[in-house]
Amino acid sequence: MKLATLKNGARDGRLVVVSKDLTKCTDAARIVPTLQAALDDWADCAPRLQQLADQVEIGSVPTFRFHEHDCESPLPRAYQWADGSAYINHVELVRKARGAEVPESFYDDPLMYQGGSDAFLGPRDDIPLADVAWGCDMEGEIAVITDDVPAGVSEKDAAGHIKLVLLCNDVSLRGLIPGELAKGFGFFQSKPPSAFSPVAVTPDELGTAWKDSLVHLPLRIDYNGKPFGRAEAGQDATFSLARLVSHAAKTRPLSAGTVIGSGTVSNKGEDGGPGKPVSEGGRGYSCIAEIRMIQQLLKNAPETPFMSPGDVVRIEMLDGEGHSIFGAIEQKVTSA
Repeated sequence: MKLATLKNGARDGRLVVVSKDLTKCTDAARIVPTLQAALDDWADCAPRLQQLADQVEIGSVPTFRFHEHDCESPLPRAYQWADGSAYINHVELVRKARGAEVPESFYDDPLMYQGGSDAFLGPRDDIPLADVAWGCDMEGEIAVITDDVPAGVSEKDAAGHIKLVLLCNDVSLRGLIPGELAKGFGFFQSKPPSAFSPVAVTPDELGTAWKDSLVHLPLRIDYNGKPFGRAEAGQDATFSLARLVSHAAKTRPLSAGTVIGSGTVSNKGEDGGPGKPVSEGGRGYSCIAEIRMIQQLLKNAPETPFMSPGDVVRIEMLDGEGHSIFGAIEQKVTSA
């Protein structure tokens, strides 16, 4: 099934069940008012929401037009948001950009930080930027939402706690990251609010594209109307999303509604080296930092600037028939 949260003036929005083709929806209030409430009692709510989704498809319940512009992120705020490092190629590139080595442990022990989850941006909300010198960057990711996860859960069992899948734009302020990391306490100011796709889907909606707790489809990033990234989310992943959930729960339980991100989706080139831009026949990039690093390696200087007011990023994923699965994140940078 596909679930979305519409803006209604309340902090946690209004939960709706969305048709498979994203054209119509129905109110879920007679079952549960918000997505967080559904996750808190998933075992009871999920079958009833699925029944409602089936009724939407056959037209046996009242529906109304679904507009992605009316959506909050599926969870407008969450009890927890932790972002991992499934794609080590991305970590290698961005660390090179700031002259840092990748420790060997990163290849068998995921990198993860805990981000701010109290106020996510909606999928069509502007990205406010107070200072262009902060180096605003998009980061296209896959994310999952869990139910209650026990501490010490194995990777195998963690897969069963993944209840919803969605897309993420994990906005980063690259100019602030080095100074923060130098303090030894990690990201804070350099990670403003993230945004998530209009729709979150249960893994079964992905069919054969959901395998080994990864989504085996290209993540489409368009930047200012031009193809920027087409990275295959099922390739070059050092860790599965279930492994990241297990990592997050190593020493503590995760509450229902925890959101775990994959980190920036990133592919190596065909020769095993840095990938090429889409314009040159490659799969491109899911963030600006990667292409800047490659330009630094090849041309001794980055050429692509970070985002400025007026720039627009669009993040989407299509199924095998070319239909949008999650709807699109489409955001413009504006002066704060």
